[in-house]
Amino acid sequence: MHDRDMVQVRGLVQALRAMVRGEVDASRRRRAEYSTDASNYRVVPQVVVFPRDVDDVLAVAEVARRHGAPLTMRGGGTSIAGNAVGPGIVVDTSRHLYRVLALDPDARTARVQPGVVLSDLQAAAAPHGLRFGPDPSTGSRATLGGMIGNDSCGAHTLAWGRTADNVVALDVVDGAGRRYVAGRGLDTVTGLADLVEQHRGVVRTELGRFSRQVSGYGLQHLLPDHGADLAKALVGTEGTVVTVLEATVRLVAPPAARTLIVLGYASMAEAADDVPALVSHDPSAVEGIDARLVDVVRDHRGDGAVPDLPAGAGWLLVEVGGATVAQARHRAERLAAHAATSASRLITSASEAATLWRIRADGAGLGGRTPAGAQAWPGWEDAAVPIDRLGAYLRAFDELMASYGLDGLPYGHFGDGCIHVRIDFPLDTPATVGMFRSFLLDAAQLVAAHGGSLSGEHGDGRARGELLPLQYSPAAIDAFAAFKGLFDPDDILNPGVVVRPRPVTSDLRRPRALPIAATNGFAFGDDGGDVTAAVHRCVGVGKCRADLSGAGGFMCPSYLATRDERESTRGRARVLQEMTRGELVTDGWRSAEVHEVLDLCLSCRACASDCPAGVDMATYKAEVLHRTYRRRLRPASHYTLGWLPRWTRIAELAPRVVNRILAMGPVARTVLTAGGMDRRRTIPPFATPPLRDDLIADRRRAAGVDAGPLGSVVLWVDSFTRAFAPDVARSAAAVLADAGYDVALPGGRACCGLTWISTGQLDGARRRLRHLADVLAPHAAAGTPIVGLEPSCTAVLRSDLTELLPHDPRAAAVADAVHTLAELLTAEPPVGPAAWDPPDLSGTTVIAQPHCHQHAVMGYQADQSLLDRAGARVTTLAGCCGLAGNFGMEQGHYDVSVAVAETGLLPALRAADADTVFVADGFSCRTQAADLADATGIHLAELLADSRLATTVGGAPTPGRS
Repeated sequence: MHDRDMVQVRGLVQALRAMVRGEVDASRRRRAEYSTDASNYRVVPQVVVFPRDVDDVLAVAEVARRHGAPLTMRGGGTSIAGNAVGPGIVVDTSRHLYRVLALDPDARTARVQPGVVLSDLQAAAAPHGLRFGPDPSTGSRATLGGMIGNDSCGAHTLAWGRTADNVVALDVVDGAGRRYVAGRGLDTVTGLADLVEQHRGVVRTELGRFSRQVSGYGLQHLLPDHGADLAKALVGTEGTVVTVLEATVRLVAPPAARTLIVLGYASMAEAADDVPALVSHDPSAVEGIDARLVDVVRDHRGDGAVPDLPAGAGWLLVEVGGATVAQARHRAERLAAHAATSASRLITSASEAATLWRIRADGAGLGGRTPAGAQAWPGWEDAAVPIDRLGAYLRAFDELMASYGLDGLPYGHFGDGCIHVRIDFPLDTPATVGMFRSFLLDAAQLVAAHGGSLSGEHGDGRARGELLPLQYSPAAIDAFAAFKGLFDPDDILNPGVVVRPRPVTSDLRRPRALPIAATNGFAFGDDGGDVTAAVHRCVGVGKCRADLSGAGGFMCPSYLATRDERESTRGRARVLQEMTRGELVTDGWRSAEVHEVLDLCLSCRACASDCPAGVDMATYKAEVLHRTYRRRLRPASHYTLGWLPRWTRIAELAPRVVNRILAMGPVARTVLTAGGMDRRRTIPPFATPPLRDDLIADRRRAAGVDAGPLGSVVLWVDSFTRAFAPDVARSAAAVLADAGYDVALPGGRACCGLTWISTGQLDGARRRLRHLADVLAPHAAAGTPIVGLEPSCTAVLRSDLTELLPHDPRAAAVADAVHTLAELLTAEPPVGPAAWDPPDLSGTTVIAQPHCHQHAVMGYQADQSLLDRAGARVTTLAGCCGLAGNFGMEQGHYDVSVAVAETGLLPALRAADADTVFVADGFSCRTQAADLADATGIHLAELLADSRLATTVGGAPTPGRS
């Protein structure tokens, strides 16, 4: 940046800070976080503002006009077209302007701030039997302001229309500084009626031709026969015409009952051919999913993650509503009888239906990899055609992709003719940009030839603005320019979008990122050994910003606690992506910006499974720490917590003495401070007596069970279990013996190196993993199951082991042999027990806290199934406990650790009855509960063993109570 430009930016920032109460942040890190949205485009802003109220927004708009600074409004940042990034001021309304201001159930309207998340509006409307009609797949993080900007649609447009159809009035300020409430009528803005009259012919003939014609401006709403509705015309203008301060929207009453039917077809094009006939039966939604997209889910999450589906290479999910369940089902069956396929399945399970809708909602991320594993990108993401042209368009589009050697997984709103697809454009080098542009030009001509729209719901933005003349006549383009000029004469609002657009190949993010080869850290095998490719898995879908605590999601715990983009997986990935460019974030691995965004990453690994694009921030953080501190002095906590298994082995020599010393307040505080830990934490006591291998056999004999008929199972005792919770190992041995196994410990102590991994000491972790392979590989080679007890350590064996020892064939063998206790007990014979039944837990109320690493790598389904079979009443928490291994112990993390615990764990424990059993397999989860709620947690093995002994032996230790 030149000196003159720097002076101008300083003046702009100073003016904003003088007039705005909210945060004004011009740091490199913050600008990196907001340099891109969910598109292919990167535009670094000069400053990011978080307004606290409407007055702040008005002040920002005034400063922008005075300084001639571009102004771009942003909500959830999930725009796929590149219309939520800008070169001047970027305003994030989601941080503070997120309230539903009023809701009138009689009038069926709601007044909202622009930053309110759609799911929050739906939650506010639901008690009144109402909802906002449009429901984009990003509804758990998309804001109403962004939906108004893009004229968002979603799966139920057939029933309730686009956002424009559901907006009543908009409180706005335009680019000239005029504030008014836009609704019906053209007299609000001088000259608007004349503009409509001047362009009436082209507006009437070229706009509003079919339901998903979103490209350009919706000027048809200004015509008298369309209600002369300025509010509706402003919807979909992508922040280029006005800034929305508040909105009044219409609510709808959904049908009392809904039924989902799945129809299978030989191809997606054949499914598209059938859409017009299906739509004639008045369904509320018709969504298409390519079978290969479902295969991605199966590969990523296992076969059990997908319900049984009818035969086909693609499916239509058809939702039919009715006044009663019987009526909805009858209508669905009648629709299926008229479908051009006999492959169908009526989904009667609510959980199965929710799973299918979740797969559809995750399409943008799941489609980020082709079946061949190549990175796939947006760019030609949501074109739409009239439904009677859909099948022909899809066939022609497949041929076009094939002619370029490209591939993609189509899905989307087939009932409206809107197709989503991520395509494996080779965008990793500047040399391929020309091919990208050529394809977009051909694709635009193709959709125009089918009477379609370049955009069916995401707007034009930087992705399609330059292509608009291929869809519209020069007269229509002139009408758009005149409309913008009337409201924003100085081109302040989101310039370079729709009118006088930037070229589609300008500002692309990926081509300028430099490859970084994996060397002595993780292998990054799924990303071709390229760290840059790994961090660019994040395409900005933004699911990490969603509050999924009630819907089976764990990420991103620090974002849930702070609501700051910096703490989202996406925000962190953006800064890492900037590091690979070396322009804004310039000091490589040691860049302050990189360490700032990673500081509050809990390394919970939830993103590895919950992020549909497969971003694994825990791995990236470990890699950063490894490359930053390798052969250099490290923070104190890396030597204390990172080397914890070393210290536990010393403590095991005299655990009672160590416990007495550490119980002394001054000593404990000194140890915590010197070790880089928070003084408010307690040091867990070491087990007395320590675990001895013969106690495993003793516990088995105490259960009255001889060597089992199922053969051997190896019980691998990790460092945490051995040092702090040996009763877990004893209980597991008893349960396994009761199930019919001959339980043995491996022939030597073996640490998985978890604490070395989490602190980025990957050379040390690799040494421990090689020793672990020496110990466990002979058992794996013999086909003996290996049971892990501590979820985080078990997850290391299932995932990190092969990443850190990629060329060691023993690593894959061990990973395949490792099971959780519940996985083995619920497995099919011959590995699993054939006739074993869990103890009767009827009448037992359980709060279960799945460990984040188990959720991410192994899943909790087997544990849930086992508890259900046992008859327990289980409440399974969805979310991180907040301790997350070393994270919550470290200085500077305590407050966030507690805040994360408050998002799920602590409220559940406080609300529990006195006889509720708190089950948490993770040592860190039990420690957090004990520290913050004085709650004693037990391992699943202890629950099963104590219950079994109580019925077979007549006595057992009392399970921990919450």
